[in-house]
Amino acid sequence: MPATPPRPPRRGRRLLTVAAGLATVAALTAASPAAAHGSPSHGSPSHGSPSHGSPSHGGRSHGHPGHGHNSRTVDVQLLSFNDFHGNLETPAGSSGSLSELQPDGTTKTVAAGGVEYLASSLRTARKGHPYSVTAAAGDLIGASPLLSGLFHDEPTIEAMNKLDLDVTSVGNHEFDEGAAELARMQNGGCHPTDGCYEKGKKFQGADFPYLTANVTKEKTGKPLLKPYWVWKKNGVKVGFIGVTLEGTADIVTAEGVKGLRFHDEVETINKYAKELDKQGVKSIVALLHEGGLPASGAYNYDCDSPAAGGGVSGPIVDIAKGITPKVDALVTGHTHNAYVCTIPDPAGNPRLVTSASSFGRLYTDTTLTYDRRTRDIVRTKVGSANHVVSRTQPKAADMTALISRWNTLAAPVANQAVGYIAADIPRGTSPEQPLGDLIADAQLAHAKTLDPSTSLALMNPGGIRADLVHAASGAEGDGVVTYGEAFTVQPFSNTVNLVTLTGAQLVSALQEQVSGPNEASPKILQVSDGLTYTLDLTKSGAARVDTSSIRLNGAAIDPAASYRVAMNSFLSGGGDGFTSLGKGTSPLVGSDDLKAFNDYLTANSSSATPLAPPKADRITVVK
Repeated sequence: MPATPPRPPRRGRRLLTVAAGLATVAALTAASPAAAHGSPSHGSPSHGSPSHGSPSHGGRSHGHPGHGHNSRTVDVQLLSFNDFHGNLETPAGSSGSLSELQPDGTTKTVAAGGVEYLASSLRTARKGHPYSVTAAAGDLIGASPLLSGLFHDEPTIEAMNKLDLDVTSVGNHEFDEGAAELARMQNGGCHPTDGCYEKGKKFQGADFPYLTANVTKEKTGKPLLKPYWVWKKNGVKVGFIGVTLEGTADIVTAEGVKGLRFHDEVETINKYAKELDKQGVKSIVALLHEGGLPASGAYNYDCDSPAAGGGVSGPIVDIAKGITPKVDALVTGHTHNAYVCTIPDPAGNPRLVTSASSFGRLYTDTTLTYDRRTRDIVRTKVGSANHVVSRTQPKAADMTALISRWNTLAAPVANQAVGYIAADIPRGTSPEQPLGDLIADAQLAHAKTLDPSTSLALMNPGGIRADLVHAASGAEGDGVVTYGEAFTVQPFSNTVNLVTLTGAQLVSALQEQVSGPNEASPKILQVSDGLTYTLDLTKSGAARVDTSSIRLNGAAIDPAASYRVAMNSFLSGGGDGFTSLGKGTSPLVGSDDLKAFNDYLTANSSSATPLAPPKADRITVVK
């Protein structure tokens, strides 16, 4: 499609010196509130009315009352987020809320997220900060809801441009459609198969660079896109190095990373930090799509309360401890958690490591005090906190217009028929749900196309958000399932993941449905055809699962054997208290769960032979 009207010149950052490499694309991370460390951010509110228009980065001069141009130090505001995953509209259910720790030790749930509110939050936070840069840590796109995913995430890149995102690292989901599609996200152009979506308009690509320092082309050994980028203003320089997790190739389809190599995060960051240092760039931030696991799910949990960085575990801890002291802060992602921690660098000095949850529910506001004489960050004065993207503030009008425009384009697809049903297929209130069985069967069928050895699929009941209703919701006719109706059932854009579990781990997972954190309120997994067992609700804890009754295609589960199991990405991460599922090995990431569901409906139903509701007879319940 023809080009959109030209954007005004982006801030002075467009003139920055960047390392060799091809053009890059931007990624953003959703920030989550956490405790402040060191000096507090200077007047960076998380709520309030948005500024008018979209201030340009690198050239903001709002009369910041802090350090003047002639003083030795100047405060650089770093706003960051991660794992946005195309959540333009306000996310639903648990994807649109956060757990907030209260002064009395209790927690409450707060609504958060939506790009209309994220834009307002960032624009408000920038007020009064002439030195402000906005960065993300990957997975801005991929596994996205209908509004963005339907258009290969062009709407999200457009929104990120309007947000004035400066720079991002890539995440694993940036490779869902391959390196060529990532390059299109960066450079623009119509989709090679679907073409242009709006008459007279051509996708312009990202205004910000995607950084791929540890992703190289096998043929040349050179980074796929730029490895780093330098923000400059009035002599102040901050370098950004962007990497994704080394294990990206293991969690995306082989086609998506064909011809690419993924290198060690620590070695790569240290290599380019040394290169930046030689160029006179002493202030450096790493944008790293890998993360940690805080001890608490509350966004404002103080992970330094046990000791510096003592409240967080996971891959990021060892990575942070190995990254050269030349790097002053780490913005991380991937685990969808919220934390602001001070993990010591190899020299034993405190260094900030932050993550802002996911889906645009949080943003991180970090104050980097820059010393003009040393050209480095004064670590003792660095402060950071996560802030809720509140829905009580005014919406950003330009984002509202963007969502409306793309929703109009999406309507014809949303109304398309994807399958046919003979009667209502409900979620129900029983432990086993007809709709749950159907979704599990669909995920098993999808998984078998990726790995024919897949044995079974498991689905969490909380991921099923609505019944599949026989009565028409519009003009499509009774019994017709539309794309929009199927999307309402599964709106979270999880991917279908494959992992290998031992028989013992599989049995433990079934016991975790009714024990531990799930004992008081059981979470009964929906199972694919072929898996059967008895659930005895007259007993307590793990004993409710009759382990002697568990059968897979009629055979008992062998504790020592290996089973290939399909489940959504939420469960494969140990969500809902299923820690055993989080221990799976040999992971493989498939398509999103909605695609798997729709493909199954299309393949197994027609107007003449509509799909009958499953009998829901796989779990025998004793009450």
